[in-house]
Amino acid sequence: MKQSDYLMQQYALIKAWENEEPGVVSKTFGKLLSPVGKLISVVVPEKVIESAINAANAAAQYLTDTADVLRDGNVESIEELRTKDLKLCDQMADSVHNWAVGIATAEGVAGGFVGLPGLAADIPFITTLALRTIHKIGVCYGYVADASNAEEEKAFVLGVLAAANASTLGEKASFILGLKQISLLIQRNAWKKLAEMGSASFLAKSIVSVRQAAKLIGVNLTKRKASQSIPFIGGAVGAALNASFINDIAWAARRSYQRRWLEENKVIEPETSVDE
Repeated sequence: MKQSDYLMQQYALIKAWENEEPGVVSKTFGKLLSPVGKLISVVVPEKVIESAINAANAAAQYLTDTADVLRDGNVESIEELRTKDLKLCDQMADSVHNWAVGIATAEGVAGGFVGLPGLAADIPFITTLALRTIHKIGVCYGYVADASNAEEEKAFVLGVLAAANASTLGEKASFILGLKQISLLIQRNAWKKLAEMGSASFLAKSIVSVRQAAKLIGVNLTKRKASQSIPFIGGAVGAALNASFINDIAWAARRSYQRRWLEENKVIEPETSVDE
């Protein structure tokens, strides 16, 4: 396959993901086990998830190692991957994706086996793993958070997290629009300028707050994990639902960073503007 054909194939897959109805698994389990879900939300309140998000983002540079990506990408700096080869980036992201699903599965077995008490540790863990997965997939495409870009990259990561946890297609579309706006701001080096100018109204449309992300994750995970609260039976269910949750997170990250890569390399045009 020619490189140009591969790029267009991936763009078609990005569009397909953006138009895909979210939450099939969570909706199914939510309907069946909503009473148990209410109990879970008491055991693991949103504040716990919010703390996990803050902790994971604050420690992103430690949670997200880059040595293997530098080696496998055959580059001296992560930023070189932004213009190197999308297929190579995709292959590295696929390895991160599979690793994360494997870790989530193992944790789901351990946490689910003891029933409801295990969720108190499992949900913060899976939230942290989700953020680590987004950050590491971003590295595969050449995007890494550091002191110079921490705020904008954090906003992008939270946008990915929100899109992956949206409960309706309209909600998902809103978060994806925010991601496109953040990406364009970063490409045009306009993020800091808008912040300094006090353009809070525009930035507010693009940014997902930690509290908002925590609420979305709380609803999503509560629906998915209601059946995990049954002791002994919950181990197998917990493994499957943890895996499906991280799988959704990884695909959201891969498609979002792919779009950003394609836009920065002028393969596709941005579908939004900083004037909106």
